[in-house]
Amino acid sequence: MPLAVITGASSGIGASFARKLAARGFDLLLAARREDRLRSLATELHDLYHIKAEPFVVDLIDDTDRERLVERLRTAPDLALLVNNAGFGTMGNFFDADVRQQEAMHRLHILNTVILTRAALSNLAARAQPRTGIINVSSVAAFGTSPDNVAYCASKAWMNAFTQGLSMELGARDSPVMMQALCPGFTLSEFHDVLGMDRGRIPSWLWMTPDFVVEESLRGWDRGQLIVVPGWRYKLAVAFMRISPASLMRRTTIALTRRYRRKAR
Repeated sequence: MPLAVITGASSGIGASFARKLAARGFDLLLAARREDRLRSLATELHDLYHIKAEPFVVDLIDDTDRERLVERLRTAPDLALLVNNAGFGTMGNFFDADVRQQEAMHRLHILNTVILTRAALSNLAARAQPRTGIINVSSVAAFGTSPDNVAYCASKAWMNAFTQGLSMELGARDSPVMMQALCPGFTLSEFHDVLGMDRGRIPSWLWMTPDFVVEESLRGWDRGQLIVVPGWRYKLAVAFMRISPASLMRRTTIALTRRYRRKAR
């Protein structure tokens, strides 16, 4: 059975990936910090789909702890897919934000993506099997920059560029190993609860479920799609951001941020 390794697997998009991949017949290595949730999810998926589901408790911000997962990625003979999903966001002016939170976010989004991806590719590229690869869970925020969210947007823009670059490297060596950057918009998960964001300020029609996001990702994976933006509204938004002059985007974003802040008072 092919093995999928999922970080941030205890809830939200990560847990949905686990369920959808188990239904496709993948064995699972479920990596996150919350052991109780991982064990519950592993038992659920083993009983429902008769696959192997191993909880792997790890704090990816701790270098020593992360090395245990790196070793598994390097040596797993049946590794087929890595989903780099672990991450979080922060709110507020960058220069006011807790520097420790900023560092932790960048370690998860950038450093861990580099280290885990390299470990997985050293395994996958050597075996060169079709339909194997890496999904990096990015964000629609990668396509623009937003005040109060500057570092998060920048880290996700880096993730998209990194994913695209690796796809070109693999293509240049005729490797069948695939890459994908999944770029969801507002998703109903614990992400915004941890962020401390009031969901009520976002129109209900902009919210998507984790299951929808993951279904779009896997549909894109089946088609060999490199960048996946779930939902037609977000596809339109990304298309607009890509064709709009940078100066217009800056003025529009500043105006919308000021309006949002006035309403929040």
